[in-house]
Amino acid sequence: MSDMLDTIIIGAGTAGLAALREVRKRTSRYLIVNEGPWGTTCARVGCMPSKTLIEAANAFHRRHAFEEFGLRGADALSADIPAVLRRVRALRDDFVAGAVKATDNLGSTGISGRATLLGRGAVDIDGKAYEAKSIIIATGSRPKVPEEWLAFGDRMLTTDTLFEQATLGPRIAVVGMGAIGVELSQALARLGLQVAAFSTGDALAGLSDPRLNQELATALKKDMVLHIGEPAELREVAGGIEVKSGANRVVVDQVIAAMGRTPNIEHLGLENLGVPLDKRGLPKVDPQTLQIGDLRVFMAGDANTQVPLLHEAADEGHIAGMNALAQSPTRFQRRAPLSIVFCDPNIAIVGERQADMPAGSVVTGSVGFEDQGRARAALRNEGQLNVYADRSTGRLRGAEMCAPGGEHLAHLLALAVQQKLTVQDLLGMPFYHPVLEEGLRTALRDAARQLPKASDSDLATCASLGVSALE
Repeated sequence: MSDMLDTIIIGAGTAGLAALREVRKRTSRYLIVNEGPWGTTCARVGCMPSKTLIEAANAFHRRHAFEEFGLRGADALSADIPAVLRRVRALRDDFVAGAVKATDNLGSTGISGRATLLGRGAVDIDGKAYEAKSIIIATGSRPKVPEEWLAFGDRMLTTDTLFEQATLGPRIAVVGMGAIGVELSQALARLGLQVAAFSTGDALAGLSDPRLNQELATALKKDMVLHIGEPAELREVAGGIEVKSGANRVVVDQVIAAMGRTPNIEHLGLENLGVPLDKRGLPKVDPQTLQIGDLRVFMAGDANTQVPLLHEAADEGHIAGMNALAQSPTRFQRRAPLSIVFCDPNIAIVGERQADMPAGSVVTGSVGFEDQGRARAALRNEGQLNVYADRSTGRLRGAEMCAPGGEHLAHLLALAVQQKLTVQDLLGMPFYHPVLEEGLRTALRDAARQLPKASDSDLATCASLGVSALE
């Protein structure tokens, strides 16, 4: 075996690179090993290329509003799908270069190869054993695809392969309507492809409120065919791939599997750690320390499956990097939960979801955007926002929305949840006119009416004027 190292980081994605940053502040006796491409899932195949595609799709889709705005000639516009995908790849490559640059000066401390855990303090890297006082596992995840679907070859796409296509369609099926499926299906439909989307469950994009699910389903059906409630079955037929879900049937040229992600733990040797593993082969990981049991082994990012989001993976990498070299692990307070789906209207979930709170413990303040002034002016007046406030204290506990500008409204609400603000605290803040945030104020006022009344002299109690242009 080699000389004892302070730590070994397995994986060079978002969590691994965040851990590396903390480790390098504290020691030079480390290794980071990565199998496959260096750089983050987000930059290579995830959030960045998908958002580039979505921006193109929404820009093209906006032509449908031109007539009402008094703008003519929209019917002359067309979407050049190969050109759209070339731009996606060009920007993607630039984003990846930035991520990879963080590893340019690693020298002998960076190794490309397969790592296997030999035990609690030992790792094999392509046949050579290394000892370390601690180990950080940040191996990331990959898209789930049923094994039998792989027989469709390059017509079966995932986020790993979608953006590499020279062109697409014209007929596409998207199976799975979580965050990834909702974003991609709507974007491709808005670029002019014929899209059929399938979801086994009733909940779309992680929403738990049935009314918001209906809002989202209604919005999506304007762009595509949406089948909900039955599993999708695939088979080869003349002319393409048949996708069948209950009584629904469609034949397509390509299928995008958007059925979630699975952690990259095969051949990692987790069984050699000597701790219990669940049915997925994963150990229990403390969300505040990222520690596995009482071992000097830490598991961060998508690999632990807890919160597979980039900002959470980055936080977990920092936590793991600091704790791996600390005398005893620190229990870090995690940020308020925040997730955003970049469809139109935006989906966002902040703090606690409605379904996760005991019945009767909260009041719900709601607003619909169909008559909200700024939303109407922009022809973006659809969707709904719900805020959930503790019935006894008035403290904001969470929010769910399918709303225009939801990505920005969600950040305001996440700040409020993390700072433990009450509905009255928020209503005491300034709201400019005319902005979409006035819709949030309406939802907060709705919640306030269900809570004990504050002082009459408190401006937070100012009621609505009843004039839609001012709300």
